[in-house]
Amino acid sequence: MMSFSTQVLKCDPSSISFDTGNKPLITSASTLEALQTASRHLVEDLQVVVFPTETVYGLGALALDATAATLIFSTKGRPPDNPLIVHVSSEQMLLSLLPPDYTLPVSYQVLIQHFWPGPLTLLFPRDPTKIPNIITANQPTVAVRIPSHSVARALIAISDSPLAAPSANTSGKPSPTRAEHVLRDLDGKVGLILDGGSCDVGLESTVVDGLHEDGNIRVLRPGGVTVEDMERVLQQHFPRASLPKVLVHRRDYLDNNVEQTPTTPGMKYRHYSPSVPVKLLRTMSRPPHGTEVMSPSDLVDSLKDSLAPCSHLKIGLMAPSGSVIAKDLLKNTGIQWYGYELGSLTEPAVTAQRLFDGLLTLEREGVNVILIEEVSEDREGLAVMNRVKKAADEVYWVAL
Repeated sequence: MMSFSTQVLKCDPSSISFDTGNKPLITSASTLEALQTASRHLVEDLQVVVFPTETVYGLGALALDATAATLIFSTKGRPPDNPLIVHVSSEQMLLSLLPPDYTLPVSYQVLIQHFWPGPLTLLFPRDPTKIPNIITANQPTVAVRIPSHSVARALIAISDSPLAAPSANTSGKPSPTRAEHVLRDLDGKVGLILDGGSCDVGLESTVVDGLHEDGNIRVLRPGGVTVEDMERVLQQHFPRASLPKVLVHRRDYLDNNVEQTPTTPGMKYRHYSPSVPVKLLRTMSRPPHGTEVMSPSDLVDSLKDSLAPCSHLKIGLMAPSGSVIAKDLLKNTGIQWYGYELGSLTEPAVTAQRLFDGLLTLEREGVNVILIEEVSEDREGLAVMNRVKKAADEVYWVAL
């Protein structure tokens, strides 16, 4: 793989707006220059570029060029059977990718009206004359979204090409939500990073499949748009008799085929794991029959035993504000604790925004293990727990 001297260019998202034709209007000369430089990297040099989105930072390449898209996989170390999401800057660009005889279902029209631009990805039939096999891992569908981050939309528009872009990290690691996260991981592996500040959502997009004959909306990956929000807008537009159901994979239905040959990222492989072990602390859900429930002190003793070779035990603790379990754990002396608050239990969107930053921050602190206390699996908490369960190598049930 090529080695680069990685360049980081600042972009001011507030300097970018869009006219009625979705053409970007940019008032900052340095931001415009950075975007034009990035566009040349993508279009002329067929290189990857890192750019911010509202979800996480993306590693982008031309979606309609198989040679360019191949660099995404080699840069990340990504398995070739893990498909990519295509990012477009407008509905017109979306329609240019789809089969000419395809008509958007009403459910998609409603979701697009309410959530695009934004952290929602929709599955569409793939036109094989336009979308290379490498983008979809040879699947008959393609995942597409319009990002709401102004830097991302402007870059796509200036490049005048859809961009395939998974998260800008080594495959399997936590997704980056700040440019410095990317630089720490991919320095020397990419030529250019556009720094547009911290990501507002902090977790990847919700991925939806609405292509089944029953008309229901299947959530393949929970993310920045919640199930509750989708249900609410669909109820506003459909009579009760024809209202599509919003079904969450593994919660409301199972589909082994889609796990073995996924149509979207985040379904088949272990993801979101830092270089240190992650333990999930179940503190509110009911344990399976016969499962041991530990006290906080018993948990600490167990961790000390399992990490015995470490003379100075450093434990990262990610927990909601005011957590009684966290408060009790921190009483245990002889351990160097590194706390990272996930925000209030009543604000799961804040927890979502902080999750990956917490994992990467504690990893950088050099902790021996990271403990994450569970949150309720509603609203953004569904996406948070989806990521935590994939990151964790062990689960403990803990109670006072």
